[in-house]
Amino acid sequence: MFQNILVPFDLSTQSTRAFKIALNIAKCRDSKITLLTCLEGDAWHHKYYDARADSELIKKQKKVSKKHLEQLESLAEKNNVSVKSQIITSKSVVNDIVNYAKSRKYDLIVIGSHGRTGFDKLLLGSIANGVSQKARCPVLIVK
Repeated sequence: MFQNILVPFDLSTQSTRAFKIALNIAKCRDSKITLLTCLEGDAWHHKYYDARADSELIKKQKKVSKKHLEQLESLAEKNNVSVKSQIITSKSVVNDIVNYAKSRKYDLIVIGSHGRTGFDKLLLGSIANGVSQKARCPVLIVK
């Protein structure tokens, strides 16, 4: 059980905490971890602005994300846990996380309780809540 663990990672403190808990589970169960980062660009660009501006934003996000993912991969390797990372461009983060987990048969999703705060959270809803409602595998939400 829990041989393949998916950790959606959005650079937030909560997602880093979720990774560390997934790392502990993986060490105990000899599991593999996949870090998944979904890049959205700017939702307003999709509707109102030139796609080139959104493309530049995605490039910048990818560069920053890779740096953080490399640090987490290094931590996993020090703990003898197999880890890989994936960065995807997303239009619906909840659906993309759920579909990614389903198509690759993950046993567990470990996700931070929230990465966004304030107005963004109200506008966009809770990613963790959406994933927990739609995923077919167990979901551990970390505060």
